[in-house]
Amino acid sequence: MRSLLKLARALSAKGVMGMNMRNHHYVMRYNKRSLYPLVDNKLETKRLADANQIAVPKLYHAIEIEHQAQQLGNLLNGFDDFVVKPANGSGGDGILVIAGRSELSDGFLKSNGILIDLNQLQHHVSNILSGMYSLGGQADVAMIEQRVDFDPVFEKITYQGVPDVRVIVLLGVPVMAMVRLPTRQSDGKANLHQGAIGAGIELATGLTLQGVWFNNIITKHPDTQHAIANLEIPHWDTILHLAARCCDMTGLGYLGVDVVLDKTRGPLILELNARPGMNIQIANQSGLLQRCRHVEQNRDRLVRLDQRLAFAKQQF
Repeated sequence: MRSLLKLARALSAKGVMGMNMRNHHYVMRYNKRSLYPLVDNKLETKRLADANQIAVPKLYHAIEIEHQAQQLGNLLNGFDDFVVKPANGSGGDGILVIAGRSELSDGFLKSNGILIDLNQLQHHVSNILSGMYSLGGQADVAMIEQRVDFDPVFEKITYQGVPDVRVIVLLGVPVMAMVRLPTRQSDGKANLHQGAIGAGIELATGLTLQGVWFNNIITKHPDTQHAIANLEIPHWDTILHLAARCCDMTGLGYLGVDVVLDKTRGPLILELNARPGMNIQIANQSGLLQRCRHVEQNRDRLVRLDQRLAFAKQQF
């Protein structure tokens, strides 16, 4: 296994995009700061997606004040599984996944099997409202939303949590994608910094490539020992279609789109990112820079959605 540092050096000749290039040439050039709240605030993103008929996990409640948190028991009547998340959180911090209710008590079972009671759940919601997990520590809103029942195609290469697909889109053209696979190390979260695996995806076929786990290139999931590469992502054309539409929906020209695959509902937009990270290049063993420049050179003939999607699959 090779270290990511050595691999990054090897990729420099392939047009790897660095943070400064991303910020100055793409984020600052194509993303107006006035539009950032549309993606930084997950509640605003959800409302915008609903208005544009783009599928998202269903919102059950938005808790904005402490009084609502104290009524949490009543608000959750009829919901056995759900997700609690901060509207302005980042990096997966503050997200609590409830997989069911305990048959032996009034408690709630987290996705990792740990039991918590209503008081602990209320305390977590209060922490969200206080801004513990928000960008800049500002007062926040706690969202209670549908728990995704992930597509069984991922069962052999994930641990407990819900995998998601990240697609980078420039000027409405998908340019690179990867799937993030939860591990025991990441506590079931699809967060690369916490120990999830990133696996590149061929845009033309929707087939997974090898995985990246911390500093290593891997071929098998460390917890399940199943091969990561050559898995065909279901609904691939729909995923690319949704990702491309998110640029049109938000007005942002450079965007990271996170998609989850629900067993019943299919692809759902989980969240959007106006400053998507660079690790996706390592997962694909390919640089973003050449792909983005290719899109910019051809932007005049990439007007309609079907033109942009065809270009992405043909070129990348």
